[in-house]
Amino acid sequence: MEREKELVSRENPLIRRTRRLLSSARTRREERLYILEGARLCADAAASGVRIDTLLYTHRGAQVYPEAFQRVSAAAAVRYAVPEALMRYAADTDSPQGLLCVCEMPALDNRPLSVTIEKSGRYLALEDIQDPANLGTVIRTAEAFGLSGLILSAGCCDPFNPKVLRGSMGGVFRLPLLFVGDMPAAVQELREAGLRLFACVPDRSAPALGTLPLGMGTVCLIGNEGNGLREETIAACTGRLTIPMAGRAESLNAAMASGIVMWELCSASPE
Repeated sequence: MEREKELVSRENPLIRRTRRLLSSARTRREERLYILEGARLCADAAASGVRIDTLLYTHRGAQVYPEAFQRVSAAAAVRYAVPEALMRYAADTDSPQGLLCVCEMPALDNRPLSVTIEKSGRYLALEDIQDPANLGTVIRTAEAFGLSGLILSAGCCDPFNPKVLRGSMGGVFRLPLLFVGDMPAAVQELREAGLRLFACVPDRSAPALGTLPLGMGTVCLIGNEGNGLREETIAACTGRLTIPMAGRAESLNAAMASGIVMWELCSASPE
């Protein structure tokens, strides 16, 4: 029987790497690794086919969450038992459940966006979204509504940020994420590929959501929490749209606006 591997020191290279991966988007990008915490999220990753490099677990975590532990343990290339105190030190949450995974990021698709996109798909594009909670919520909602994918500008926060991962409730494992650098250039490329692109703006003079032909082959764009979409991005789109509001608020939270737009986008009749 294989002897259980244990880690006990804060100075262990794996523990130090785990903390760097949790705190640094740059480290995650360079090493193509990210961290998952919690029984449900780790088990969901294993069930979704995520490549789990390393599992750190406590004996309490393995006992309290036996099904999740067995599933994740079977999927992990390597696993180590750690004391409760060391798990609290290594983890990002205040009360860790005793299961923590080091996972491999999916391979980047370097093909042109016009090749990877589904011409009859329904997409949401996010430009410079900075709040991890907003991005996590959008990913979760997009998967729930059955969007074809999300298009993210280079200015968006890291989708493998721990807060994004928790907020997405596993959606990041399954929803296609398409990364672009410059959004105006991406918009132009998608227009040339035959898709329609609508800039969502807080402007009462813009056509109201529900009055435009969305449906298949459509991309709706949501901008930064504070500044909205860039003017160059708006100008590059097929048209504009706004969410009609009866109250005095000038705009909605980015995640809320995205949810409303995605509902309309996915409920619109195919054309």
